Amino acid sequence: MTAELVRGQNHALPHTRLEIRVTAGAPVMACATLADDQGAVAGPEWVVHPGSPRLPGIEVSRQATAALRFHVDLGALPGQVHLVHVLLALPEGTAGPDRFGATAAPFAAVTATDGTEIATFTLTGLDTESAVVALELYRRQGAWKVRAVGQGYAGGLAALFADQGLPEAAAFAAGVQEAVARHLAGAVQAPLTGATGTAGTAGAAGTTGAAGATGTTGAAGATGAQDGARARSEGRRPSAAPGESAAPGATAGTGGAGGAVNYTHPGRRTAAPPTPPPAASPTPPGEPPRPVAGDATGWSMDERLYNQVWGMFEDLARTVAAYRSAMDFAESRLDQELDRALSDPRQRIGGAGDAARAEARARHDRLAAQAREVLDRDLAQLVAESEVVEPALPPAYARWDSPVWHAYRVPMEIPMALRLGDVHLPERPDLRIPMLVRLPLERGLWIDSGRSGSDAALMTDDAQLRAAAVDTAVTLAARLLAVYPPGEFTVHVIDPAGSAAVPLAPLAMSGALDRPLAAGAAGVSAVLGRLTQRVDLVQMAIRGGAAESLPPDLDTAEQLLIVNDFPHGFDDRAVTQLRYLADEGPAVGVHLLMVANREDASAYGPVLDPLWRSLLRISPVPDDHLADPWVGHAWTYEPPVVPPGSQVLRQVLDRVAESRRTGGR
Repeated sequence: MTAELVRGQNHALPHTRLEIRVTAGAPVMACATLADDQGAVAGPEWVVHPGSPRLPGIEVSRQATAALRFHVDLGALPGQVHLVHVLLALPEGTAGPDRFGATAAPFAAVTATDGTEIATFTLTGLDTESAVVALELYRRQGAWKVRAVGQGYAGGLAALFADQGLPEAAAFAAGVQEAVARHLAGAVQAPLTGATGTAGTAGAAGTTGAAGATGTTGAAGATGAQDGARARSEGRRPSAAPGESAAPGATAGTGGAGGAVNYTHPGRRTAAPPTPPPAASPTPPGEPPRPVAGDATGWSMDERLYNQVWGMFEDLARTVAAYRSAMDFAESRLDQELDRALSDPRQRIGGAGDAARAEARARHDRLAAQAREVLDRDLAQLVAESEVVEPALPPAYARWDSPVWHAYRVPMEIPMALRLGDVHLPERPDLRIPMLVRLPLERGLWIDSGRSGSDAALMTDDAQLRAAAVDTAVTLAARLLAVYPPGEFTVHVIDPAGSAAVPLAPLAMSGALDRPLAAGAAGVSAVLGRLTQRVDLVQMAIRGGAAESLPPDLDTAEQLLIVNDFPHGFDDRAVTQLRYLADEGPAVGVHLLMVANREDASAYGPVLDPLWRSLLRISPVPDDHLADPWVGHAWTYEPPVVPPGSQVLRQVLDRVAESRRTGGR
């Protein structure tokens, strides 16, 4: 029976392997400190936090989300550890709340590895505090207990760490916040509730699957992707996913470096959309649902497909999380059983030791086979769904080799989202999930032309990487031009040294650009000056409620600025203007697409750190640098690629240019 704790109350822990699940009304980050029998924290090396998420016996999430998990193995903690403080803190420098009193009270649940709740605690009574000691796990006379604490700190993590005796607490807390900011900058942002088709069903099933490594509940986890697909086919509205609010129109739980982003579609109703039509024939009991394109909820087919893709994304994340957790459990159990066999003198006589080791390995192999069977079943369901969904995607969501581009016509409405490429996991590299981001863009994009450390980047020379980065920028700019109505999207290009004239030629020669490529310091200054002035004018008009006072010759279309080879050709004033556009531009329709190697700008030091964090980093070659907003897997991103020899990009740009000349007639 679950113990519902109040502040100060304790409860015995019947297990040493635990999960602590935290849900909150806004993104929070997880930390924990380890202390000795006197309650003293020896130093920073006894603190687990997003920048250093693992210590023996405990692991926390690298990212800030509205749903966190602590993985705890009390038996694996160092012998001198008698106390574990579970800490929560609000990330700084985001658009989210800066105090716990401005959001829903966090809720913590201590569970066994099979999901059974042991104790829960709602952290009520918080107001100005931005960091809190939620729980403490402590050892008394060889047994472990949990106590509800709920002690908050208005001074944030710095005050909390100082209270626990950590030296240079403020600097250490700043480092933790910086680690969270870096991770947020590389995370794929989750849409609102209802934008994923499987948030509740797949999440619950996937979690059960992870716990099911014991062999008792693995079957429950087997239906992770199947339950997700069934939820979409039946039109059920899922519960809120981690990082999302259950209230329509709320902000997403995981934003970029700028904080939570509201993904509500402009002008779209917030009431529950109509249920999609059922599949042509019902699914027989006991069989996985037959995939149907567009069977998620939504007001239009595009919205249903968007929701379905995000549902598949979450299903795959949770299915693989369950598999990895099951395999980790199997490996940990094997290690423990082998250690016991080796430490027992009785096992060293005759063949008893060999038999014990063989039996332990056999149990490990059974658990691993069960976990793989569950994974293969869910992956097969997702592959079948992908094979149905991919051909049905509209141009904004489709790959460049999709037949829909051959029948392309310039649209009259802005779509919900745009495909930036594909993501996949090593467990099934051929299962590619479209990486969709909402329009208009909430963050700028940074195409990293440097050596990122991925195998593909290390095998590519510098010149090829730079060329591939510019090619990626051209394909993304072409997609943006292609999905906006005539005259509602304008592209500017800064190429200070003229080094990318050849790869930029499709944009320049098609007539899709209003102005020629800007080169040299004068070109850089002119373009940045125009766009900075536009941002200033629109901001003043919005704040003053006087949109009609804007100059009649002001281009009110969405603006995209492509910058190649930054910071070449940029002086200090131009760098300041670029940072201003990155921060203030998206809110008034000015977006940044940078092609840059961060090492080239190393002379600026930390001055440019906020710029890099404000942009979504993508790579011109496959690279596993993106994190999902649910469990934080490292996903391999692959940029959109035009098939070799295909003229589809030029044809699309020609139609865009013609539409601009004729005004869409």
